[in-house]
Amino acid sequence: MTPSPTEIIAELESIPNPAVDGDIVETGLVVDVDCDGPEVTVTLAVNTPFAPIETELGNEVRETVEGLGFDPTLRASVTPEQGFDDRVLPGVRNVIAVASGKGGVGKTTVAGNLAAGLADLGAHVGLLDADVHGPNAPRVLSVDGEPGITPEGNMIPPDAEGVKVMSTAFLMEDDDPAILRGPMVNDIMQRFIEDVEWGQLDYLVVDLPPGTGDASLNLLQTLPLAGVVTVTTPQEMAVDDTRKGIRLFERHDSPLLGVIENMSGFTCPSCGDAHDPFGEGHAETFRDRYGVDVLGRLPIHPAFDTGGSDGPAIRTADEEVRPTLRTLVDDVANAVSEANLEKVAESVDEHTGGPDPRPVP
Repeated sequence: MTPSPTEIIAELESIPNPAVDGDIVETGLVVDVDCDGPEVTVTLAVNTPFAPIETELGNEVRETVEGLGFDPTLRASVTPEQGFDDRVLPGVRNVIAVASGKGGVGKTTVAGNLAAGLADLGAHVGLLDADVHGPNAPRVLSVDGEPGITPEGNMIPPDAEGVKVMSTAFLMEDDDPAILRGPMVNDIMQRFIEDVEWGQLDYLVVDLPPGTGDASLNLLQTLPLAGVVTVTTPQEMAVDDTRKGIRLFERHDSPLLGVIENMSGFTCPSCGDAHDPFGEGHAETFRDRYGVDVLGRLPIHPAFDTGGSDGPAIRTADEEVRPTLRTLVDDVANAVSEANLEKVAESVDEHTGGPDPRPVP
């Protein structure tokens, strides 16, 4: 028996959109339903590979179709609202910027572990080290090798166990200071965006310079961002600087995915007691004042010392730290997915004046 698309759509209306109010049909996530005998192909407007909420959504769609007695196949369709930018990084699905209000809060550590964690899930990932004055991403990821050059003169980023990495660290000696004025920094970043063979990526993690200066501002205006993650520590001074960064993102319509609190507590290895040397509770002000979620908290732990690291902590640390990092990666991917799904729902509202409860694919 061959079902009709209308029959399948009616059943899919029972599945809620995980990011916004409404079901997946009325909010535009169901792009197409094709029926060929007992085989049913459902195309969904999803664009965040390996995000747990999209995996769960796919499972619900499969179970719904199977419950009708048919064989489901799922496909992903990237809508114009959440898809590639034809001019800037055209092969990259999602650009995630990692920012901080000030230096020294562990932003690069977070960026490196996020990139490695997404790659470990199976995603195609790149890491752009845009912190030109403190380019430490190659150290966090333990990159072995230098960039290659194509016949056309484009750079080929070296691979660090599944993560393509580009950094100014490859362009200078270990002890050389990066004495660069604003225009020079912008020129380097433009080259890294336009003249690097990133290939097809599910995620490009961008380690922004700290603070709210010209370099960060230019990147925020140039990159087709899926969202920004900002990193802070519990100290009030760091939290105050993070607030300034949040206001910068708001003014430039950069979607803020959430805040990560680094150096959040310390467990004594000898006695097992927990301590908060930098205070606690300050990150909650972001949720109260700005409606921004705290995506996770990372402890003070020797695994985050990159001095002699064999790789990022998410791959090398003990089981005290690695589950926390894996959960953080899942939460960031979910935040990107929610932002993408919200864009699809907003486009339905803009094009129809309100959700159509029964769009016909």
